[in-house]
Amino acid sequence: MEYYSWILAFHVMSFISWMAMLFYQPRLYVYHSENADNKGFVEVVEIQEYKLIKYIGTPAMWATIISGSTMLYLNSGLLHSGGWIHAKILFVILLIAYHFSLEMHRKKLLQNPHYKPGKFYRFYNEVPTLLMIGIVIFVVVKPF
Repeated sequence: MEYYSWILAFHVMSFISWMAMLFYQPRLYVYHSENADNKGFVEVVEIQEYKLIKYIGTPAMWATIISGSTMLYLNSGLLHSGGWIHAKILFVILLIAYHFSLEMHRKKLLQNPHYKPGKFYRFYNEVPTLLMIGIVIFVVVKPF
């Protein structure tokens, strides 16, 4: 348990990095879909989309999952501390699904930049915010 605080610090940093990608990636999709006729612009955005999800988002997601799982292993009593931890894990699973959906949308945008309108991605961009609000409330307030 002497390293638990270090693992927790790494977990928080990983989560922040992952959330940054989850917040920004759909915004790139807005730019991509709304500027589909500007080929040079779209080429730059496609590179940004790829690098953001592959080099920042996915490693940060795995770091978050691994550090969180390690904390649960080291402090298995958390699983018996009330329903808040189960609610948090559920919301994290939803974030993981959202992460993989972003990759699906990226690949579809490569094939067809008009796959979904910019308004869709503006709305879709709010999903990680709502999930993050829930996660923070579950961890800090522990309502269950």
